[in-house]
Amino acid sequence: MKAKDKKFVIGGLIVAIIIAILAPFLASSDPDGLESAAEKILLVEETEPMFEAPLPDYLVPALGESPLGGAISIVIGTIIAFLAMVGLATTARWFKSNSNDS
Repeated sequence: MKAKDKKFVIGGLIVAIIIAILAPFLASSDPDGLESAAEKILLVEETEPMFEAPLPDYLVPALGESPLGGAISIVIGTIIAFLAMVGLATTARWFKSNSNDS
């Protein structure tokens, strides 16, 4: 990867982490539009999930429902998503270089 591209990716990651840190402090405590509309129209109760999420509802269980816990869980999710995309890009680049060698 070129140095210019690395700077761009790192800059994007920094912006994403800043947004992740600020989001819980700026977010509304009211449910989102889709969730509240479904509750009003369908009168559907929440069901049990198929598996337990490691950080359910963007919360760190030890910190409770504090904005700090939300910020930490969103930053963790952002980093996991970034690493997943780096892994996917690396794998795609590997497959591309191997197919060109043939």
